[in-house]
Amino acid sequence: MKTKYASACAFMLVLAGYWPTAIAQQTAGRPIVLHAAHLLEVDTGHLVTPGEILVERDRITDVGSSVRHPTGADVIDLGDSTLLPGLIDAHVHLFLHPGSEDLQTVEESVPQRTIQAVLAARDDLMAGFTAERDMGTEGAGSADTAVRDAINRGLLPGPRLRISGNAIDILGGHEDAIGFNPAQHVLSNATYANTVDEIIAAIRQQHKEGSDFAKIYETGPDQMRDGVLHSPYQYTLVQLKAGVEEAARLGASVAVHAMGEPGTLYAAQAGVASIDHATQLSDETMRIMKQKQIPAVPTFAIFDYFAHQRSGQSVATERVDAMFEYKIKEFKKQVAAGIPFAVGSDVGPFPHGTQARELVLMVKYGMTPLAVLQADMINGAKLLGWGGQIGELKPGYYADIIAVPGSPLDDITAVQRVSFVMKGGVIERRAARVR
Repeated sequence: MKTKYASACAFMLVLAGYWPTAIAQQTAGRPIVLHAAHLLEVDTGHLVTPGEILVERDRITDVGSSVRHPTGADVIDLGDSTLLPGLIDAHVHLFLHPGSEDLQTVEESVPQRTIQAVLAARDDLMAGFTAERDMGTEGAGSADTAVRDAINRGLLPGPRLRISGNAIDILGGHEDAIGFNPAQHVLSNATYANTVDEIIAAIRQQHKEGSDFAKIYETGPDQMRDGVLHSPYQYTLVQLKAGVEEAARLGASVAVHAMGEPGTLYAAQAGVASIDHATQLSDETMRIMKQKQIPAVPTFAIFDYFAHQRSGQSVATERVDAMFEYKIKEFKKQVAAGIPFAVGSDVGPFPHGTQARELVLMVKYGMTPLAVLQADMINGAKLLGWGGQIGELKPGYYADIIAVPGSPLDDITAVQRVSFVMKGGVIERRAARVR
């Protein structure tokens, strides 16, 4: 019965035009050879010309300028493009869409938001993001578990997902409903945890409900005063370390929302998996991040969206602009200091499927195209716990492959024009000639 139901769901999605995957399964398990003008070796930066990849089942089995062409293989010619590993977004919000974030969680039901999350996952995959880390459902509890599991079972199109469930926050913290009438008892968009015991209990509960890692809000609310960011910490070092240790006991990790000092320092000292936003990092914080290989995830795209693209902003434009300029200046210091980076966009408040702009902005503000691609693919794979399995085009890795026009080493904006997407050997998006 379950198999019949799953097949019916898949068929309905195909009819609705939501699952190009099913159409692409016409290869019926035959080997696939991808041919393009170039292929990027992400670890070395070497551009192989021409580039070919042999895919058998869900894995890459051969890579080079010319590979084996097994009898019966489908050869797909992608023309004047470059083959890359699938993009990785280490900071997404599948359960958010453009509009008032606080009102979404009040006005929209969890089932409604889950449907929107399914569509967001599809849009991200079609844009070339074959792996993502969902950084909190913003009040939808563990609904992201259902989305991840449905994708893993092949019922829905979407990236490989690492999910956190609801994020963790203090009473009156960054995600609490501060702007609402308190008599209405509007719930926080995160799970309350005010003590070490409550942090541990929250992580245990979320792990029980299927989370892969924990997200903790470490700073907020943020203010710019006299050109300097002031970002109060929410948890002490002792509290953060307790969360990191409990997550480690469960085989998981902790990622933090941390804008500035001293919260960013506490996060580094506690040994978190990543410091997301990371607008303000002291020399000591950066030293620890380098020592422990803790990546910063800058999330430029969300700052750029609020500063330059969002219409009808509810926040003071002057304050947003000042914070964005401050972030650019601090980012350049971080690049010069040589700290590790991963790529995460904070997509959700701006449209899903458009977040490749994050890579473009990181290049614009100080990194080379190759360094950003390495941060995205190699560091991103490690951060998501898939190091050695995705993020590079090598034999034995999952066949998560995209094609972009020209070369992203010459023009990083190529990642915004993905023409071909394969995930786990299945073609999800295709604009190519087959011979």
